[in-house]
Amino acid sequence: MILLLVLSLWLPLGAGNSLATENRFVNSCTQARKKCEANPACKAAYQHLGSCTSSLSRPLPLEESAMSADCLEAAEQLRNSSLIDCRCHRRMKHQATCLDIYWTVHPARSLGDYELDVSPYEDTVTSKPWKMNLSKLNMLKPDSDLCLKFAMLCTLHDKCDRLRKAYGEACSGIRCQRHLCLAQLRSFFEKAAESHAQGLLLCPCPPEDAGCGERRRNTIAPSCALPSVTPNCLDLRSFCRADPLCRSRLMDFQTHCHPMDILGTCATEQSRCLRAYLGLIGTAMTPNFISKVNTTVALSCTCRGSGNLQDECEQLERSFSQNPCLVEAIAAKMRFHRQLFSQDWADSTFSVVQQQNSNPALRLQPRLPILSFSILPLILLQTLW
Repeated sequence: MILLLVLSLWLPLGAGNSLATENRFVNSCTQARKKCEANPACKAAYQHLGSCTSSLSRPLPLEESAMSADCLEAAEQLRNSSLIDCRCHRRMKHQATCLDIYWTVHPARSLGDYELDVSPYEDTVTSKPWKMNLSKLNMLKPDSDLCLKFAMLCTLHDKCDRLRKAYGEACSGIRCQRHLCLAQLRSFFEKAAESHAQGLLLCPCPPEDAGCGERRRNTIAPSCALPSVTPNCLDLRSFCRADPLCRSRLMDFQTHCHPMDILGTCATEQSRCLRAYLGLIGTAMTPNFISKVNTTVALSCTCRGSGNLQDECEQLERSFSQNPCLVEAIAAKMRFHRQLFSQDWADSTFSVVQQQNSNPALRLQPRLPILSFSILPLILLQTLW
């Protein structure tokens, strides 16, 4: 009985298990389609809508992309089905299939006629605490920069190290093939523990420490992952919208990192914004730090040659480089990471509580991950990056 009780308390915390995560969905698109296929009328409408949306896979100007009357009728028939509110998850199995179902049911959104609160991804939140054993850092010099410390924590963690080596190899030097590099980057940020992924990319560096900043910027291997020729930002967005995965990640970012007013009030919590931001890495819209001396991020694109769409292009640029929600979410996470390494090392054990969201108005469901660490003294040894 005691064992069953322990298991019942532990199982909901298994966020790393993609199947367990999918089973916790209220309504995943793969499950919703199975329900729809059991109903002949729903199945017929879905199949007909599928043939409609396949003809719309190439992005067109909205005025040229009107759907036929029978396609609109099929979409209307699905409004009362479980498909209309289905969602997917970045860590689920068969994610591509799930997203294809979502965009089939929402053809207008696939053409760019989106709303800011309709991300195709369902946020499943776990109360499982982050666990990182900082005693492993005894292989580093005490004054090593924090990016190196997070890199070492990843290296000493089997799964993180394996995933990081995979994208390091795919994104390296003369062997670089951009599509393989991006695929391995996506795999790392989807499968590595969130604490490791965010630690590597969002490690704080002093402005004067160029080596630390360069290590942080090179987490995304910019020489391979980013376009060799800088594209126009609107062309980059059009290319992204033509791909269901990239389109989904971009909409997720627009949903969760959207400032709602001139005061910078954010639509959702900082943790969700960061998750959406990291979800873009490995897509055509991969953002990165623009330099090794600050934390400004940007897309690898330009607005030169945008003509009468110059304002729209610059707005897209600013949604990354001057987005107050994203800027503050990154800054808060870096402050949190810095706090981890500023504790009293005389204590053998300590806990750190992180506020997921600094905006009191958005604390609808406060989630406060508690990180517990076992600390041993740091000793002077050398390590490799």
